[in-house]
Amino acid sequence: MKEKNNSRRDFIKGAALAAAGFMIVPRHVLGGTGFVAPSDKLMIAGIGVGGKGQSDIASFHASGKAEIAFLCDVDDRRAANSVKAFPKAKYYRDYREMLDKEHKHIDAVSISTPDHNHAIQSLAAMQLGKHVYVQKPLTHDVWEARVLTDAAKKYKVVTQMGNQGASNDGPREIKEWFEAGLIGDVHTVYCWTDRPVWPSGIPWPTQTAPVPKELDWDLWLGTAPYKDYIEKLVPFNWRGWWDYGTGALGDMGCHLLEVPFSTLGLRYIQDVQATVGTIYADEFKRAYYPESCPPSSHVTMTFPKTPKTAGPVTLHWMDGGIQPTRPEELGPNEIFGDGGNGILLIGTKGKILADTYGDNARLLPTTRKETVAQKYARVPGKANGHYAQWVEACIAGYGKKEVSAPFEISGPLTEALLMANLAIRGADLRIDGKYPGRNLKLLWDNDQMKVTNFDVVNQFVKRQYRQGWEVNYKI
Repeated sequence: MKEKNNSRRDFIKGAALAAAGFMIVPRHVLGGTGFVAPSDKLMIAGIGVGGKGQSDIASFHASGKAEIAFLCDVDDRRAANSVKAFPKAKYYRDYREMLDKEHKHIDAVSISTPDHNHAIQSLAAMQLGKHVYVQKPLTHDVWEARVLTDAAKKYKVVTQMGNQGASNDGPREIKEWFEAGLIGDVHTVYCWTDRPVWPSGIPWPTQTAPVPKELDWDLWLGTAPYKDYIEKLVPFNWRGWWDYGTGALGDMGCHLLEVPFSTLGLRYIQDVQATVGTIYADEFKRAYYPESCPPSSHVTMTFPKTPKTAGPVTLHWMDGGIQPTRPEELGPNEIFGDGGNGILLIGTKGKILADTYGDNARLLPTTRKETVAQKYARVPGKANGHYAQWVEACIAGYGKKEVSAPFEISGPLTEALLMANLAIRGADLRIDGKYPGRNLKLLWDNDQMKVTNFDVVNQFVKRQYRQGWEVNYKI
């Protein structure tokens, strides 16, 4: 325990030094832009190296320009494949200990942990001057998204969110079509998904279970309130619980909203409203499970006019299998989106339909075939190239190479979907036996970062952190 406490104190000292501008500069930066000596590749530490984290670090390594130097995971079972794949990488359970002891040997950090720990881990790495790759959604709370967006500029590190579809050709092609005027001014957008694919709208289990010996439960909880371990929360079903996950929006929102954001130049929400699927415990007895995300929702977001639009834009989000009405231009047997997910942009002169990640973009009706000159460079390898793109940008140094999903873009994008979650939680909030937020449009003060007409939901803008796990940052 004494060793762990000393480690944490040393880590805090290191973070303070980095914040003040004193940091170790890797040799590849001193060697000049694009210089990568055989023994001096980008040294990456992975936090959360099972599941998606496993494929992330494997993709960085496949670029040929990165070395997976350190592995960190709170669950030895999940980490096993990565430990086997990178036997030379030193393994840790506590990311704080790893950053404390090894920060001099780390250039960049990849984070693929549950949503509730993204911000604290990302900020710790950035304060040490490390480049950061974070899985989507960028953060758990609205305030955290604003923090990481600001911190990326403050610490001048290369950032990328795991929104790999942003590196596909589809989003760039859609942007070119729109800017060429093929569908006129876009005023309405629909994004939808068949997620959740995990239990939602359910009560928190009353039966606890022994913590598996391979899992450090306290470290897994991190910033979240302490609760006893339950079965089937780890490694995936945490997505359906508000303490840890961000529901269907957190899982798929970044992949689907990226197209309208990049195409229309959307930034921050003006107002938002939501309806949610209702759960009944008995006849005419509405159940109330505030810890669990609802099984379905429809959220309507309004974005202010941008330099690319003639006026405000209305964006509809639908999940749980809910889909918008099929456009008249789509044939009766043509697939709407990719079947379970989709993106529809409605303009004054036409419509664009696309699948997840902006794939398979097509003008409607699908018989409409028009081409425009390529305006935006494509990412080599498309979605798979998202990883190498970040590696190369890190090697080049801050501000030298473009990445598809830097925090400058993915921060506001994440804020938008978390604002949608704010409306979902507000609509599902019961107070004195009533649901006062069910029929409200939440008005957002972007500068003050608060809802101005329904104060009770502001508790979710920045949640209460568990003692000792606070995210400390002043914007």
